[in-house]
Parts: sequence; structure tokens; C-alpha cells
Amino acid sequence: MNKGIYARLSVMMFLQFFIWGAWFVTMGSYLTGSLNFSGADSALAYSTQSWGAIVAPFIIGLIADKYVNAERLLGVIHLIGAVLMYMLASATEFGRFYPFLLLYMILYMPTLALVNAISFRQVDDPARRFGLIRVWGTVGWIIAGLLISYGFHWDSPDAIQAGLLRNTFTMAAVASLVLGVFSFTLPSTPPQKSEGGGLREALGVDALALLRDRNFLVFFVASVLICIPLAFYYQHANQFLTEIQVANATGIQTLGQVSEVGFMLLVPFFLLRFGMKMTLLLGMLAWATRYVLFAYGNAGDLVFMLIVGIALHGICYDFFFVSGQVFTDSKAGPRYKSAAQGLITLATYGVGMLIGFWVAGQLTDAFASFRPGSHDWRSIWLYPAGFAALVAVLFALLFRNEVVSYKRAPTGAPARDHG
Repeated sequence: MNKGIYARLSVMMFLQFFIWGAWFVTMGSYLTGSLNFSGADSALAYSTQSWGAIVAPFIIGLIADKYVNAERLLGVIHLIGAVLMYMLASATEFGRFYPFLLLYMILYMPTLALVNAISFRQVDDPARRFGLIRVWGTVGWIIAGLLISYGFHWDSPDAIQAGLLRNTFTMAAVASLVLGVFSFTLPSTPPQKSEGGGLREALGVDALALLRDRNFLVFFVASVLICIPLAFYYQHANQFLTEIQVANATGIQTLGQVSEVGFMLLVPFFLLRFGMKMTLLLGMLAWATRYVLFAYGNAGDLVFMLIVGIALHGICYDFFFVSGQVFTDSKAGPRYKSAAQGLITLATYGVGMLIGFWVAGQLTDAFASFRPGSHDWRSIWLYPAGFAALVAVLFALLFRNEVVSYKRAPTGAPARDHG
């Protein structure tokens, strides 16, 4: 592959996830710690990701796949996103903050598919080379977190109280403006007018027939259910760490992305050595373990428990979601590959996490302390821990182990990174 193209695609991927990591991790701390919004308000804010994931297939299926070059659409969306991020930095009332954020996420979530599509079309061997490009997205997310904690110290207790986390939206606005302009320099990626499923494929409609397979049905339901405790981490982990005054919380959370890269390399080994059922089960049990560590750790002598809980992110995400993408790919066959991935994405990042964000918000408000900005975090974390453990037990009882030959995880799957 041309080195110049590789460099441009890597910069694109770096900025794409730098933008997301610049504000998403700390938003809960900002909303509850700086603006004194409720847990329910924070849940509504985070649920915009799910609404974006639900709407995204329509944008990609109806526009990008048929009418507009992917790089141009990417550029336009990020230029609009820069304006919305700038508006969010000054929105101090929830009635004004939420509409800007909802519109932003409806626009941002489709760009995850766009950057993948551009990369796939421009590299000569996507199976071998895409990972070398995608890893720069993880690096971008990490750098954003390190800047917030160690570069600008916006997540310290005094800074949060002073509202300095509003600067994270400004930082994202600047990066979005840069990527918006930069996108127009990317290689031309015109729409592919194919006879494929289009919107039906993006929504996963054609893959519903796979639910007749018992194992796939069990996996599908487990995927939706495990996203409920998953939402607790994205919505409340940073708020929890900053509230109990863990220093440089956002920077420490980047250990999750570092571990994600490392454990990604172990997925093939675990699938071959222990099989699909055990690998998926380990991923679910890791969520339960993480939340127990959060429940009983503290910012003092037991801070190592919190660090281990964060570092488990690689097992939590890779062993279940990446292995699950491999399982879905193997079940779907050539006819339903893309549709099946679309179905899982819609069910998990859309429906599952939408429920999870709502439940997390309700629980956080229920366990709010009489002292403003304080919560009974032990009780809060034990709920998703117990729920994840219950899902794991049901999965262990109902899922029959299968021998699945390892293929590279579908690279078109949504990022998470979160996360």
C-alpha cells in the first residue's frame, strides 16, 4: 500500500477517536460534578450514543451507500460536529445541552462506519493491513485521556467544581474541525452501487432468520443483556473515580484501551485453546469481576483494585464482543455476513445499551447521598456485577459449545472503545 495513503488513513483514524475520547469519558463527571445534573439527566445524555447507533444505518444505507463520496460526507459531518461541540461547551442548562448532543451523536455514529469504509476501499489487503490503521484510533482515544488528566488537569476535583471539563468539548470541536477539513484531502471513495441489501442489510433485517439457530439466539439475547451492565461503565466509571478523588482518573482509564490492544492478540489463542463458549463466558465474568473490584476498592490502600478493574477492559470487551463478532461471522455464512453484524450492532449498542443507560441513571439517583456530589458507589456497582454474573450463568447453562475456526474479527464492527 502507498505509504502516503496509509499515513493519511492513520491520521483520519487517530482524529476520529481522539474526538470521541476527548469528551465521552468525562461527560458524566462534567454533568453531575460541574453542572449538578441528575443521574437521570446523565443517562439521557449517554443514551444519545444508542440513538445514534439506531439511526446510523439509515444515514449510511440511504446516503453514503448510494449518493455521496464517503470522504466528503465524513468531512461535512465533522465540520457540523465542530459547531455542535463548540455549542455544547457553553450549554449549562440540560434543555439546551441535550438537543445539541443528540444531534451530534446522530451525526457522529455513522462516521464510525464511514472511516472503516474509506479504509477498506483504499488498502490492497484489508485483512492484513486494516488493523495497522485501526490501532491509531485507539492511540487517539488514549492521547485524549492523557491530555485531560496529565496535560491540562481538567479532571481534578477542584477543576471539575470550577467547570473546566467544559474545555473537553472545545478540544473535541477543534479536532473535529481539523478532521472535517482533512477529510477532503483523503482519497476519493465514491459510493458502491451494488445489488446488496442496502438498508435492509445495514439494519440486519435479512439476518433475522439466524435466530432460528438456538445457539445464535442464546448468544443474541446474552449480547443484549450484557450491554445493560456495560452501560454502567461508560456512564459512571469516570464520575465514580473522580468523586472518590482518584488522581488523574481519566488518564488511568486509558489503561483499558491499552489492555484492549493486548488482549486482542490473545483472542485467537483462547478461541483455539478453550473454544467459543469459554471465551465468551470469560468475557461476561470479567464484567462481574470488574464491578466487584469497583465496589470494594478505594482511592487509598485499595486503589490497585480499581486499576485492575480498569485493566480488565481488554477481557471484558475483546473476549465477548470481538469473539462474538467472530461467532456471528461463522454463523452467518457468505449471504448474511454484513446483515448479521448489523443486527448485533443494532441490538447491543442500540437497544441493550439504551436500556442500560436508563437503568444506570435510575440506580445512581436512588443511591445518591445526602451530601451533593456523593453516592453509595458500593451498592451501585454490586447491581451490574450481580446482573452480569446472572447473564453468565444463564449463558453457561443454555449455550452449547461449538468448534469455530478462527477468522479475523470483522473489521467493520463498531468501536468502543470505548471505549
